[in-house]
Amino acid sequence: MMNCFSNAYNGKRVLVTGHTGFKGSWLSIWLKNLGAEVIGYSLEPPTQPSNFELCALDKKITHIEGNICDLERFRQVLEQYQPEVVFHLAAQPIVLTSYQDPHLTYQSNVMGTISILEAVRQTDMVKVFVGVTSDKVYKDQNWYWGYRENDALGGFEPYSASKAMTELAIASYRSSWRQSWNQGPLSVRFSKSPVAIASARAGNVIGGGDFADFRILPDFMKACIAGEPMTMRNPSSIRPWQHVLEPLSGYLWLAVNQLQQPEQFNEAWNFGPAEREPVTCKDIIEQAADYWGAGCPGYEVRQNTNAAREMGVLRVNWDMAAYRLSWAPAYSWCEAVEETVLWWKKYQSLESGRGATDMYEVCKDHIEAYMARAKDRHILWAMDDKS
Repeated sequence: MMNCFSNAYNGKRVLVTGHTGFKGSWLSIWLKNLGAEVIGYSLEPPTQPSNFELCALDKKITHIEGNICDLERFRQVLEQYQPEVVFHLAAQPIVLTSYQDPHLTYQSNVMGTISILEAVRQTDMVKVFVGVTSDKVYKDQNWYWGYRENDALGGFEPYSASKAMTELAIASYRSSWRQSWNQGPLSVRFSKSPVAIASARAGNVIGGGDFADFRILPDFMKACIAGEPMTMRNPSSIRPWQHVLEPLSGYLWLAVNQLQQPEQFNEAWNFGPAEREPVTCKDIIEQAADYWGAGCPGYEVRQNTNAAREMGVLRVNWDMAAYRLSWAPAYSWCEAVEETVLWWKKYQSLESGRGATDMYEVCKDHIEAYMARAKDRHILWAMDDKS
């Protein structure tokens, strides 16, 4: 694997919460192949099948099943494995599910994050914490331009509100750490040692291995495999679509910068797509249908006036990451869709028994291709010392 991220993860102990989920599994695979010692802490996979199980990740990293709300259990895991970096991705991630079970959503997303931060506060080995929230943390103002990191937080439904509350919790721990360690002695230290704390807000992530319900591209890919048309709820909704590896590269590079300069990067960060023009749900599905080719069953639009409200227009501005981290996306939205379809085609071959497809190797190949594209574009994290 290419020497990326300043080779900072080689030999590093890194803990990932939510490693059995879609993004967490991809992050764990990437870290493993960067030479990190990966410890995963999560509930069992949220879907059947799952990218975690298809890639047999429980045999490739340290896999620990546990609830993020169990403070004492997680503290014991930190003490046992001594990670230097914590990526917190565990969450209830589905907007429509949050309407069905708001209590679970708030418990997982808000109190779960607080439990992780509390455990980190009570230990002295963690140097960096990156908490992953969502592009939906912003107060819906129906803007056609991207939300910036300092725009108002909000949320008219449980998922968005829970993520905005999570951001406030992370910010409060960050400021308390800073006051305790940077502004003179206090009568009581807030924590055993200083920790660099940041949060990350990504766009609408697409990619292979996402089997969740109520997500437009996974629903369409499953429909293609089944040979049945998909029902589309909101074809005109605009979202900041990006391949899963785009924000993960941002999280990884952010943590490297925090390790190297612990005082400089501890805030909220947006990681969004390259496109400035609007890209709708219909655009995504039509592009995916073109890439799928023969046998694509298409889709039907079924507007539901009783459907749960969702933001009609959502875009994020990532100028801060561009200027201060020299970060940029490597794929266009069309390339992101193409990579997603390619992964699902490999999965279809596995399911049909047409070949002994190793999905872990498939994911590794996608990561290698993405890193090569980032290097071709001279994105800083992808450049080794000889570039």
